Amino acid sequence: MSAHWRYLDTPPALPGLFMQAVLRRKVSGTQLPDQGLRCWMSVDPDKVKAFAQVCGFVPGSLLPPTYPHVLAFPLQMKLLTDKDFPFPLLGLVHLRNRISIRRPLGSVIKVQVSVRVDRLKPHAKGATFSLITQIEDALGLLWEEESTMLCQGVHVDGEIEGDYEPAPLPMTELATWSAPSDIGRQYAKVSGDYNPIHLSDSSARLFGFPKAIAHGLWIKSRALAALEDHLPASNVEIWVEFHKPVRLPSGVTLSASAAGSHGQFKLEGAEGIVHMLGSWRPASE
Repeated sequence: MSAHWRYLDTPPALPGLFMQAVLRRKVSGTQLPDQGLRCWMSVDPDKVKAFAQVCGFVPGSLLPPTYPHVLAFPLQMKLLTDKDFPFPLLGLVHLRNRISIRRPLGSVIKVQVSVRVDRLKPHAKGATFSLITQIEDALGLLWEEESTMLCQGVHVDGEIEGDYEPAPLPMTELATWSAPSDIGRQYAKVSGDYNPIHLSDSSARLFGFPKAIAHGLWIKSRALAALEDHLPASNVEIWVEFHKPVRLPSGVTLSASAAGSHGQFKLEGAEGIVHMLGSWRPASE
């Protein structure tokens, strides 16, 4: 589906968008809007530094590979709380996330951010769609993200696709760390993502979770920080599939295959509970 673009002069303010998300709890249809959003945005070095610190990245000349998601987050929120978007935002489940780094993320000062939705498909538990984000500079496409989101209990026509799982590679334990009880609030402060299921046990229970859970993008970011020496800095595509959520507080272990142009990684909790599976490969493939 090709998008028609609406151009914004400034990024939207998040507080009002979260209020819209909290108040909207019903499905209003099964048709994705064909209008996307675009806006020029500036990169704030202080905000990048704060994000890197919370996610474990070593400060350097390159943006953390997941930081463009944070830059685009206000536009994503604006799109997913619009009256033409059919699904309630706070009921969505983030199943998979893919980022593609086309060129090194250095000297990034001002970029055009584009967000749109596409690829509505049936799923065993409802319907999925893709939230697609692109970051462009004067030279063209710099970074791209596809988040696969599930809206439970929705029916759309079509055949349910099977999941593709690559043959597992040998992995070794690479790092362990603790996800503290306040990491949801720490990440919210540097990302703008104040989803209640991540902030406290009491707010998470309002949405059916017994305890607060870590943000999926914090988990991915923290893993990529530990994998920095394993992955290329550019021309790389990094997939993750989220499994069991990380309840806070928790300890987790990251395992990975050998460094190189292709690889796989896995994040596990106590008793071998799999929280996330991931892989990387050249973006040009």
